[in-house]
Amino acid sequence: MPRINRIGLLSAAIVAAGVGLTSTQASADWRRGHRYDGGAVAAGVIGGLALGAIAGGALAAPAPAYRYAPPPPYEPAPAYYARPPVVYEEPPIVCEIRREKVWLDSWTYEFRRVRVCN
Repeated sequence: MPRINRIGLLSAAIVAAGVGLTSTQASADWRRGHRYDGGAVAAGVIGGLALGAIAGGALAAPAPAYRYAPPPPYEPAPAYYARPPVVYEEPPIVCEIRREKVWLDSWTYEFRRVRVCN
């Protein structure tokens, strides 16, 4: 029987027994014509406190200890290698022929073909 079921069954039995024992005497006195309300109330309060303490102690049992899974077996860290050197390739030389304005003197100019390379 699981632990929770046992605790629930035990607390229900204690409460049922306590209710039966505490209310029986008070009901019997009332039926006989005795009106000792103070004693019955005190007995009910004391019985209720006692049963509450017993039930609370039964329910406040320590929690089960949880265990963690064992750590995985040791594996060496992955090896890191240096990066391969970065190779910078020079862009190819691109040349083109453009027409540019070339000044001959301060008043005249002409267009010539000029080779321009990057």
